[in-house]
Amino acid sequence: MRILFWIPFLILCFAFTNSHAQPKKYIIHTVAFYNFENLFDTIDDPETFDEEWTPTGLQRWTIDKYQKKLSNLARVLAEIGSSENTDAPTFIGGCEIENRNVLEDLVKQPQLIEKDYGIIHFDSPDKRGIDVALLYRKNKFKPTSSINIPLYIYKKEIYRKEEIKINPQDITDDDLQVSPKNYRVYTRDQLLVTGFLDGEEINIIVNHWPSRSGGEKKSSPFREAAGTLNRKIIDSLQRINPKAKVITMGDLNDGPYNKSVKIALGAKAKKAEVKEFGIYNPFEEMAKNGMGTIAYRDAWDIFDQIMVSETLIQTDYSSFRYWKAGIYNKPFLIQNSGQYKGYPLRHSTTEIGFSDHFPVYIYLIKEKK
Repeated sequence: MRILFWIPFLILCFAFTNSHAQPKKYIIHTVAFYNFENLFDTIDDPETFDEEWTPTGLQRWTIDKYQKKLSNLARVLAEIGSSENTDAPTFIGGCEIENRNVLEDLVKQPQLIEKDYGIIHFDSPDKRGIDVALLYRKNKFKPTSSINIPLYIYKKEIYRKEEIKINPQDITDDDLQVSPKNYRVYTRDQLLVTGFLDGEEINIIVNHWPSRSGGEKKSSPFREAAGTLNRKIIDSLQRINPKAKVITMGDLNDGPYNKSVKIALGAKAKKAEVKEFGIYNPFEEMAKNGMGTIAYRDAWDIFDQIMVSETLIQTDYSSFRYWKAGIYNKPFLIQNSGQYKGYPLRHSTTEIGFSDHFPVYIYLIKEKK
């Protein structure tokens, strides 16, 4: 009887407490990745194969076209993730970048200049001279170290292992940069940046894994080697600090379900599957649902991914944690007519578009004190 007497009173107290509870507020940062697709200047670099992207080259790449490309990219970068965070991304990983100069021109665009982006870039041994880089908001992130880590892969060893003979008719862009001395395939380095985001240490790896030139199956060992290197970098960070927060992002030229991501890197699709020191990939579920960042022969895939360490998916929001992920595929980024209707609006000799990839993003959040 006494219990029945107190129940209405307790319900009223609970309702009163909830009605006066303050909603939690969070700090939010957007982390983005975008394949800039051939962000070249108009100057011929004698050390790389960039002749196509000059005023007299195949693309007839003029100053006006270059400036339009910069303006288009700046528009996208300023708006990624704006549905939940109206502020521009704190971090932007990028690839297919010719040199630091094009990044300097990019961050000076009207849409970005007030964001005051810093640049971390290294030249890589890629034969076309295309690199990866990280842009960051100087007032939010303070880098303490950065390094480009080379990917050593050798064509002869891989083809001997698979007992596949190299046919001269199958030579592709990647094959052209194989060293005749040691058969090394020259591809993009992996960029590692460490620094402090609002006082918390964050590690970011930016990737552009070897292409599928020569076929997906033949070239898969190259990307598996890239995934293995990525895992080694993460392992090294975690040995130094078992609680290290790591974000790895990039154009992987593989989907979330391929060996390079699932086995070599060991990424998991569900948070519950991620063990200590593991990696969570929110883009695998999106791929299963038919979403994509790139299309080929009317088939969509998610080559562009952002993954996080187990330390970023814990439920204590007193420090930065992963919240959610997305693909930025607004209508203005989509081809609306012709053979490639519905595809990402890339640029051509007649139209300066954006990229053949859609950008991706995640949010990091932390409860305000």
